[in-house]
Amino acid sequence: MKINNQDILKLKPVAVIFDLDNTLYDYERAHNASIKAVCNKVIKKLNLTEAQFYQAFKEAKKQIKETLGETASSHSRLLYFQRMLEIIGLRSQVLMALEFEQTYWNTFLNTAEIYHDAKEFLDDLRIAGIQTALLTDLTAQIQFRKISYWGLDRYFDNIVTSEEAGTEKPHRKGFELVMKKLGNPVGQGVIWMVGDNLEKDIAGAKTALNCYTILKQTNANYNSSQIVPDAEFNEFMDIRACLKSFC
Repeated sequence: MKINNQDILKLKPVAVIFDLDNTLYDYERAHNASIKAVCNKVIKKLNLTEAQFYQAFKEAKKQIKETLGETASSHSRLLYFQRMLEIIGLRSQVLMALEFEQTYWNTFLNTAEIYHDAKEFLDDLRIAGIQTALLTDLTAQIQFRKISYWGLDRYFDNIVTSEEAGTEKPHRKGFELVMKKLGNPVGQGVIWMVGDNLEKDIAGAKTALNCYTILKQTNANYNSSQIVPDAEFNEFMDIRACLKSFC
């Protein structure tokens, strides 16, 4: 574990906030398998090529995000597939869009794997009497499905989605709502934020809460920016060892 700010080692946290996607599991692996499953179904049903599918899907996603901006619904796979079908000339095929969405998320839930030692770290926090919360972008329904399906629901005291907060990270509203649900522990001791996104999780938490930030390193978040987390780790066994120094 890389420590960039030695102060993070001085006090045991009273609460730890987590991001979900790409922090507690490998999002890219699950997404790639899921979109491939949809692609195979589209090729069979609609006689498109793989290149045609990915081109239409990419354009559909771009259009939805441009229309909806930084909102939870801008991540909707149902909207992506609806628009994709419209782009390829089939208009709004409701049943087909629903079928593709179900294929995507069923594959996603069954493919994703929680990072090794992540649940154990969450258990360590519970045993140590440290509050835990999840702050995640996307709609409540699918994030709740993920949390429940992977058996994560028992580990968190509170959960806030960007749909509930009304804004996505790094906006401060989500962070402030988490604090409210946790009983506003900011003045009671140290808060940790654990996430994989430098702007949304690390800079967002630092600006909104002035808390200690811990980056879960992934292949996608090579730090070429000026954002420096207080600590960084590759494996959850490393952050477990850090926590044990307080317990």
